Amino acid sequence: MYLEHFGLTERPFSLTPDTQFFVDLPSHIEAYNVLLLALHGGEGFIKITGEVGKGKTILCRKLLNELHEPYITAYIPNPHLTPAGLRMAIADEFGIPYVRNAGQSKMLQQINQFLLEAAANKKKPVVIIDEAQAMPLETLESLRLLSNLETEKQKLLQIILFAQPELDELLQKKSIRQLRQRISFSYQLKKLSLTDVRYYIQRRLGMANLAIENLFTPLAYRAIHFYSKGTPRLINVLSNKALLSAYGKGKHKVSLKNVRLAALDTEE
Repeated sequence: MYLEHFGLTERPFSLTPDTQFFVDLPSHIEAYNVLLLALHGGEGFIKITGEVGKGKTILCRKLLNELHEPYITAYIPNPHLTPAGLRMAIADEFGIPYVRNAGQSKMLQQINQFLLEAAANKKKPVVIIDEAQAMPLETLESLRLLSNLETEKQKLLQIILFAQPELDELLQKKSIRQLRQRISFSYQLKKLSLTDVRYYIQRRLGMANLAIENLFTPLAYRAIHFYSKGTPRLINVLSNKALLSAYGKGKHKVSLKNVRLAALDTEE
């Protein structure tokens, strides 16, 4: 509705995790570097956590888009699965043929064979699990069994967990303490500062080819930081609604009043 009014070519604050609009925020770049360092080092388990809306999924998608040879990836976006369901999902992602009614031992054998062949061909299989806090305890334990697959010199499979902080609570349970001990790299995404919020909004507007300078007033930035508590998803919601408010009043600047109206219209 407001694209032409503000000289934008795309919606800059969509809630869809579009990697075209990935912003190089300090916390996200640190997390991304941790991922690359851990993957390069051949570590078995890597964990990235953050509250709802902190940008875990877009970080996950960016990693998927940019992991090239020798890495081969299996992406599990909905891990609320039984142990058998998780093994089948991983086999499907890697293209491993299997019999539906195969038992745990047979499935692990087939996955292990695939991983050995991948290692022989200098490939590096990586399983990336989004929303990992949704995994049942027995399924988390089955991940540990998969991580046991290794040669004398290297891990055959690397596993990355993207999750809300509830995963850390699960990992404190005694029944899966062995899995907790195997997480060698972890990072928790931080909330955005006022400077980060300003940079984030300006960068996304720039990616949408903004034609107007200083579209948001300084007080509008402060209000978005205050109401969003530094959460990127809420920044998107508030910025989008504030633009709609300014457009509805025929204004070419987003003011403090526009942000306040956006906040009143947002449950969070």
